[in-house]
Amino acid sequence: MGDNQQPLAGKRIAILATDGVEEVEYTRPRSAAEQAGAEVHLVSLSSGEVQAMNRDINPANRHPVDRTVDQANAADYDALVLPGGTVNPDRLRMNPTAMDFVRGFFQQAKPVAAICHGPWSLVETGMVDGRTVTSYLSLRTDIRNAGGNWVDQQVQVDNGVVTSRSPNDLPAFCAKMVEEFAEDRHVRQMATA
Repeated sequence: MGDNQQPLAGKRIAILATDGVEEVEYTRPRSAAEQAGAEVHLVSLSSGEVQAMNRDINPANRHPVDRTVDQANAADYDALVLPGGTVNPDRLRMNPTAMDFVRGFFQQAKPVAAICHGPWSLVETGMVDGRTVTSYLSLRTDIRNAGGNWVDQQVQVDNGVVTSRSPNDLPAFCAKMVEEFAEDRHVRQMATA
């Protein structure tokens, strides 16, 4: 249990991302989690570094990978962050090991936060079915086709799943992410995994 200043003290958070991740959608949630006392790991498809981007097309910073997805297990973490950028989640959803990692958080009723194109991983794993979520506008049809209820909201929470639309929503997204991650296990985060 964290205090008011460090509500995530003692918690380990995974951020699943690969090359093409939107810079601010990786750095801002990571910073918010760390400032709240969490230990944060960048989990990716391969070791080394991840090339972040600004607005999908302009190279930004490179970030060191803490653990590869084949070395990672949802049981080792308290929560998961899925940042966007168009290329990042598109690459992730093509990787069965990465999608098993995402699915593991739902199977263990752990909170997940996804922003912008990040919810593509939720679509790919079948985890939007029956949930109300938001995302970047272009994912609206994908989410509806996967059984989700898409809403145009700055931040949406559905039983431990925090979603937002774009970098403009980062302040609300980060605040709600920390709040949800500070709570203990969610009773009905997932019906079937």
